[in-house]
Amino acid sequence: MKTMLPLLVAAGLGLCVANPAHADDNWIVHVGAHVVDPASNNGTLAGMKASVGSDLKPTVSLEYLFTPSWSVDLLAALPFSHDVRLDGLKAATTKQLPPTIGVNYHFMPEATVSPFVGAGINYTRFFDTKGTGPLTGTVVRIDNSWGAAAHAGVDVTLAPNWLFTADVRWIDIGGDVHVNGANVGKAKVNPLVYGVSFGYRF
Repeated sequence: MKTMLPLLVAAGLGLCVANPAHADDNWIVHVGAHVVDPASNNGTLAGMKASVGSDLKPTVSLEYLFTPSWSVDLLAALPFSHDVRLDGLKAATTKQLPPTIGVNYHFMPEATVSPFVGAGINYTRFFDTKGTGPLTGTVVRIDNSWGAAAHAGVDVTLAPNWLFTADVRWIDIGGDVHVNGANVGKAKVNPLVYGVSFGYRF
């Protein structure tokens, strides 16, 4: 899995170089905000039911259309913060960065309203994880995660170079949790990431 992200990046860059005839107005920068909303069942840690809270943060993505219908995009964001609860009691906090790269297919690229679907690869880095409540004073760590991602949404053209996008992603995110070096289980985050953005095409 770890080799797939650089290969996908290389493939996307290769398509950019291989299609010089489409060099004009094929880059889009999207700026918006998205919610990371973890699945309702986040696994079991140390024999207790785990739940991971949601968070909203600004996001930015860069998209390259190598044909009118096909594109490659890279999503980035400010770090998302999450509370981790065990049997309903707050036991840890963590932050994560989930850069995601993927390929999208736009069904009606010339229309004012154009839906799209896509798939890609995600890498999530957990950091600044701290124990609270019953885990105060312990060293808590969550392993980083590689996983698949699915993408769907709709672009609405506002002006020749401006568009509005509403989208949702499902991302396979899960990392083993360690308390004082001992593995206590796996946090299965597997969130929906949904939000809106404004894009500028150049």
